[in-house]
Amino acid sequence: MTQHVRDIMTTDLVTVEPLTSVTDVAQLMRNEDVGDVLVVEEGHLRGVVTDRDLVIRVMAEGGDAGERTVANACSEELVTVTPDDDVDQVIGLMREKAVRRVPVVEGDHAVGIVSLGDLAIARDPGSALGGISAARGNE
Repeated sequence: MTQHVRDIMTTDLVTVEPLTSVTDVAQLMRNEDVGDVLVVEEGHLRGVVTDRDLVIRVMAEGGDAGERTVANACSEELVTVTPDDDVDQVIGLMREKAVRRVPVVEGDHAVGIVSLGDLAIARDPGSALGGISAARGNE
């Protein structure tokens, strides 16, 4: 039976606007216990920023992080899927593009996100990644 993205995607999205400071984004990630935040402008998906982006594109470059905006740190070359896409296609896309999270869009509006953890829980819940992904986060 074919499984679709809508069957496994996370719909509880954390979003910010492009001019949000990277410090605010990092605090939001901590408070929401997420590793990625979608960057939206007037309801349209413009980018994705991950905890790794903050380290590589902000902290490693030095300077005052409090003055930098998420627009400077987010991944703008978006890889997206739709809710109706087949999960096997998403797995192939994630492999090809070497990404761990893929926004789910209808038009250019974000409606969800699919992560490696979501895939592990759906496809192999007994695996180490499936078990870790299903566990409650550190508080």
